[in-house]
Amino acid sequence: MEKLKVIFIIVVGGLVLVALFQSFIAANKGETEEQRYSLIRRYNDFEIRFYPSANLATISSNAKSYSDLSGPGFRKLAGYIFGGNEENKNIAMTAPVQMNINDTASSMSFVMPSNYTLADLPKPNDQSVRISKTVEEYIAVITFDGYASDKEIKLYSKKLESLLQANSIKHKGNFRFYGYDPPYKAINRRNEIVVTVDWSE
Repeated sequence: MEKLKVIFIIVVGGLVLVALFQSFIAANKGETEEQRYSLIRRYNDFEIRFYPSANLATISSNAKSYSDLSGPGFRKLAGYIFGGNEENKNIAMTAPVQMNINDTASSMSFVMPSNYTLADLPKPNDQSVRISKTVEEYIAVITFDGYASDKEIKLYSKKLESLLQANSIKHKGNFRFYGYDPPYKAINRRNEIVVTVDWSE
């Protein structure tokens, strides 16, 4: 009986996420805006990018895994952009969805559309959603396909770390996950592991 209850909760949660993504697609009627960056250097298995500052909507969480963070985090942030703010305004979703998963303080972020300034963005109704502006940064990026999981995130984080060490590139901070696709997209999925690096051109 308990197993059936767990399965039911998982199925319902999945359907909610699908419905939210479908609502987003219907509302935007076009391609999803991706966070802007400049490609600095491409290596065989990874690349270095420069990201200018951007505005984020972020939630913090005590989750320590992708599976625990992705569903609840997405629902809170989707609530904000689908009218859960002081202006009842719908805000277009962008890609990627960003996750910083670690054992101390995890977080999940939506990048706000580039046509908004920090002052333009409405205040969230949910006080756990915070709006902030990032600092510009250089990051190393490794890409993988398929559906993301905690196993793949750990695997590619280790792989990127090894590649950086092999190329004498220093990194700092946590390895983060970038996800680009809704759950109903079955093929050609794009996922990335990224980390801030010390880089001088």
